[in-house]
Amino acid sequence: MHSPVLVLKDSLKRESGTKVHHANIQASKAVADIIRTTLGPRSMLKMLLDSSGGIVVTNDGNAILRELDLAHPAAKSMIELSRTQDEEVGDGTTSVIVLAGEMLHVAEEFIDKKYHPTVICRAYNKALEDAVAVLNKIAMPIDAKDRATMLGLVKSCIGTKFTSQFGDLIADLAIDATTTVGVDLGQGLREVDIKKYIKVEKVPGGQLEDSKVLKGVMFNKDVVAPGKMRRKIVNPRVILLDSPLEYKKGENQTNAELLKEEDWTVLLKMEEEYIENLCMQILKFKPDLVITEKGLSDLACHYLSKAGVSAIRRLRKTDNNRIAKACGAVIVNRPDEMQESDVGTGAGLFEVKKIGDEFFAFIIDCKEPKACTVLLRGASKDLLNEVERNLQDAMSVARNIIKNPKLVPGGGATELTVSATLKQNSSSIEGIEKWPYEAAAIAFEAIPRTLAQNCGVNVIRTMTALQGKHANGENAWVGIDGNTGAITNMKEQKIWDAYNVKAQTFKTAIEAACMLLRIDDIVSGIKKKQAPGAGQAPSQPKIETEADADGEQILPD
Repeated sequence: MHSPVLVLKDSLKRESGTKVHHANIQASKAVADIIRTTLGPRSMLKMLLDSSGGIVVTNDGNAILRELDLAHPAAKSMIELSRTQDEEVGDGTTSVIVLAGEMLHVAEEFIDKKYHPTVICRAYNKALEDAVAVLNKIAMPIDAKDRATMLGLVKSCIGTKFTSQFGDLIADLAIDATTTVGVDLGQGLREVDIKKYIKVEKVPGGQLEDSKVLKGVMFNKDVVAPGKMRRKIVNPRVILLDSPLEYKKGENQTNAELLKEEDWTVLLKMEEEYIENLCMQILKFKPDLVITEKGLSDLACHYLSKAGVSAIRRLRKTDNNRIAKACGAVIVNRPDEMQESDVGTGAGLFEVKKIGDEFFAFIIDCKEPKACTVLLRGASKDLLNEVERNLQDAMSVARNIIKNPKLVPGGGATELTVSATLKQNSSSIEGIEKWPYEAAAIAFEAIPRTLAQNCGVNVIRTMTALQGKHANGENAWVGIDGNTGAITNMKEQKIWDAYNVKAQTFKTAIEAACMLLRIDDIVSGIKKKQAPGAGQAPSQPKIETEADADGEQILPD
């Protein structure tokens, strides 16, 4: 019996045929098994040691897989799945891995029976089309403006997360934040940019209940001259700059030759006048608060504080953009081109507060903020990090609903309905594709089965009862209550999923399974590391000189 590894030419290693399929399937199943226990509300937490030696405690599928360092290429591509899912819809990162792992698991027996992978993939793709059709059929449109429905939905989506024990808190924060920054695109479409306009500020200390969404923004800065400048301004006029309020320095060394002693004072005077001029151009608009991304010299600070203006310097560009969105200001690049319309008047209050041992500036009570900050308080850094991850998921779910206001049942009900419908359809499929198609139908049951396992109920009884209820594709809303393991109606329990998330989960899982099944060769071009001291010393790279270039033949013989 030869080993499946054929060594070609010193550095190429090749595995091929059925053995590769088995290896890929095993690797994918291993990844799925790692995070299988984190699916559902009664899920386990994982404690991870990250690369820098810190610890992460989480049950977010994507956060766990990000920290794994796996050698097998198939396992790596499984990890990519959860990242894709997280970036695209922000939820369902665990489901997608479990489903893809199961799809590959059921394909294994067909590989053993010498089915061609293309046939299996064709059947899977057909199953995917039919599954999305079933989703469309059972989806329920909702009104994204109805807060109670939105709250129920976001709660059911983060009910599987660690923070579900804090009740509605995270769901409320997420809905407040996403409704604040939503922008109407017309034709009933809304765009929500979570990354740019929602900043999550984690401040250790206090209680989690103190967390809130600010109607405006906060950032970790104090005014430039704390004694002289006001730290609290009601209805401030805000000017945002992207230019330095200090004398321009030379790019590199600049030499100035001065012949008379008076020239030195003239030079200093010019610098002072330049800065005074800049400040006067700004003060013309009677601002209360000047914020710049660049530096602000002592002299400029003096002129501003004399006029009773508070100033903040060296602010991050992203923070500046958020302030502009919150108070309606425009970021100005050159003070001499400023107009009245560039001044932000939408803010209700500017205040600098001390939280813990750091100063934070708040620009809050804005009239129509299109950016906001979520202030998270909590006992420890680890707790705050986990709350932030959960909040990101919750905001993504809220964003999905605002974009596409349709719901499907949670608790494994959708998967069971899809599974039952596909089983029915499989009888009408002709030829060899019928069996893989039916296997795909059975694979969808992995989600409700895993939910039942994680609740600690009798899996076989629960699954049999559920399959009986869903037998002909009816009772679409019957599923598992993840907390008790009881079989209930998802509509009454308000356990819902966003349509976007489910559709994306199915598409990603099946397409990934097809991709991994199509791999029949793994060729690695990595050289084996030599044992220390073995072989000759590495040859020095040869450096060509001009003389060599002359001697080379340009044209071949």
